[in-house]
Order: sequence, then C-alpha cells, then structure tokens
Amino acid sequence: MNGHGNGGPVPAAAAGGVTAMDDLLKGLWKENPVLVQLLGLCPTLAVTNSVKNALAMGVATVFVLVGSSALVSALRKLIPTEVRITSYILIIATFVTVADMALQALVPDVHKALGAFIALIVVNCIILGRQESFSAKHGVGRSVLDAVGMGAGFMLALVMMGALREVLGNGTFLGVSVFGPRYEPWVIMVLPPGGFLTLGVILLGMAWWRERRRPAPQIAPPVAAPAYVPGARGPQPTREQPARAPAEVV
Repeated sequence: MNGHGNGGPVPAAAAGGVTAMDDLLKGLWKENPVLVQLLGLCPTLAVTNSVKNALAMGVATVFVLVGSSALVSALRKLIPTEVRITSYILIIATFVTVADMALQALVPDVHKALGAFIALIVVNCIILGRQESFSAKHGVGRSVLDAVGMGAGFMLALVMMGALREVLGNGTFLGVSVFGPRYEPWVIMVLPPGGFLTLGVILLGMAWWRERRRPAPQIAPPVAAPAYVPGARGPQPTREQPARAPAEVV
C-alpha cells in the first residue's frame, strides 16, 4: 500500500499545499512586490534612473531580505510577541549596516549616487512585511526561499525600470551608447516624473496582458419556451388568449 493507505505522510503537492518551488517563484511574477503588490515604491521611483543604481539597490535589498528572514525564522520562537516588530527592525538594521559599508567600500560612486536610500532599506515595507507575514511563521528553509524570490522580483522590477529610463533618458545601457551620438535623449525619463511615467506604462502593459489571457465568459444559449399542445394532459404553458375588443357602452 502507498503512503495514503497506511496512514503515512501525504506529500505537500498531493495535499494541495504550497511547495518549495512555489515559495521561490511566487515573488518573481505572481506576487511581485513592486508590480503586483505595489510595495517599496519610494526606492523604485528614486534610484531607477540607471541600470547600475538599480542593480546596486536590488542586490543590497536581496542581501538584507535573505539575511533578516533567515535570522527571524531561526529566532521566531524566542522573540516575545510584544516586542517582535522592534526586534525585526533591529535585525534588519544590522544587515542594512553591513550592506551600506560593503557598498561604500566596493562601489563608492554608486553608494554616493544612492545616498540615503541605502539606509532607508530599514523601513522598506517589503522587508518588514515578509518578516511579519512569512518568516515569523515558517522554518528557515522556506523563509530563505521566500526571501530570495521576493528579492529577485524586486530587483527584476528595478532593473526593468532602470533599463527603460537609462536607454530613453541617456541613450546608454550600463554606460554603453545604444543609439549613437546623434540620439536626442528624453531628459524627462531620468527625472522624477520619468519614474512615475515608466511605472505607469509597465503596470498598464501588465493589466492589458492579464486581460488578454483572461478566458471569455461563457454565455448560455437561450432556451426556447415549450409550445402549447391542445388536448395534452399534464402541466403545460398557458395558451395565449387573443385580446378582446372592449364592449360598447349603450
């Protein structure tokens, strides 16, 4: 007999549960923190004027998210409920400090361009939200997979916006010229309004794509009413009586 018949454990997939691959992939597209949940929009709009800045912010966020998720999950049974949010922020701030110092040592130009947004990762609602809603309720393995997926989805959205804004706003990709010296850059794309415009266009395209993939509603054909059969027994539709002319009043 198999595991179902002898009372053995039922696999997660057979029981309709969420698999480890679901934890990893859901953040990339189905539950993308930026394009679906609309979280972390402040750094998304501020630092995506170039691909280099977007990559640096994405890598730093992934590092903080994965490290804090693993630590919060490992300590979830030791952290008192009353001080859990404070504890999460302290853990996140520790990893943010490490990421800030690493960027300053390795890529000082990018660190200077990002400015205060590296330190503001501490209050990024994506990171704190994943600690509260997922890492504090699941084991270390699933928490790390969830963090990697959500962080990769966040970085994917940043790089997508950064590529569009840099190519249109500067005519370059990672500093390499794309359209040649005669290209007239769209300066608005590297300014703050360009971030809102780019995000709006991406969200509009995603909404259009979802609408195209949605199956058309099935409309049932109309059912003809049964005809009246004179002399038939049993219930049947009432035969329509012809309208009578009103009687003349004498």
